[in-house]
Amino acid sequence: MEKVEDIQYLVVHGYRRAFRISGSGPAVLLIHGLACDSSTWLDVIPKLSEHFTVIAPDLLGHGESDKPDADYSLGGYANGMRDLLTVLGIDKVTVVGHSFGGGVAMQFAYQFPDRTERVVLVSTGGLGREVTPLIRLLTVPGSSAALAVATFRPWRPLVAGGMRALAKTPLRVTRDLDEVARIYESLADPAARTAVQRVTSHVLNWKGQFVTMTDRSYLARLMPVLVVWGRDDMVIPSAHSEAAPTHGSSDVHVFDDSGHFPHKDHPEEFSRLVTEFIEDNPPAQYHRGRWRALLRRGDQYALEPVPVLGGDDVTPAVV
Repeated sequence: MEKVEDIQYLVVHGYRRAFRISGSGPAVLLIHGLACDSSTWLDVIPKLSEHFTVIAPDLLGHGESDKPDADYSLGGYANGMRDLLTVLGIDKVTVVGHSFGGGVAMQFAYQFPDRTERVVLVSTGGLGREVTPLIRLLTVPGSSAALAVATFRPWRPLVAGGMRALAKTPLRVTRDLDEVARIYESLADPAARTAVQRVTSHVLNWKGQFVTMTDRSYLARLMPVLVVWGRDDMVIPSAHSEAAPTHGSSDVHVFDDSGHFPHKDHPEEFSRLVTEFIEDNPPAQYHRGRWRALLRRGDQYALEPVPVLGGDDVTPAVV
């Protein structure tokens, strides 16, 4: 097996996909957030790899993956994850998504419930409208030109260095600036800027997030869900965790002394939390009859048992 730091590549649909893979055992797919890449998971991959096969891709348009003029919607990304896993010979996964990656994780579970064993949402998008103005500005006309100027080479090292210096202070509002500096530097690449703005146009506008999974959250009754947040998140409010799916196999954990990247602020505890969640919750078993029954009944019946309505089984089932 390659070292965790080593990036591998596969060409899928004519585009180069970069990814990291490590460990053995049940598969865990780690999906990073907007303008980040798989390196955001480097602090937790070693611990998780002790128990699982960990796959951490660079989403199309991010990191070392190609940045084509392509589909950057949630559904497109979910399809891309399915295809990458298929090429790797991996059938089912526990999918872990951070920020925008949480939206991709939810979309993956929605589109491919037969391939999803569990879902872990980390400071996820898609559970509320509010999001930092810095991201909303990406949807404003002319923002691409403004970003090009803001990341211009002469002052780029000074800006990034200032962010990293502020990240070392004890102030809560600056704790995530080290990661923000990496994002800022990546946006100096015109192709990366274009991809990021294409992504944002699919999920939010200057008012905030308009794509939500809350109207379909009752479907999460059919699989275990863990929601993780940082109490001091300045990007997406931790209060959004209150809109997370709640059922017998779900759990919400909010880290104190943590911002938008709890997996970086508390890597050991985060790894332990995810490992215990996977070990304590058997994988979801996709059942077409149960899925159909829940869709027919909708969220207004979410607290009632879900019967199987023919096809795969004729016996009632409670999920």
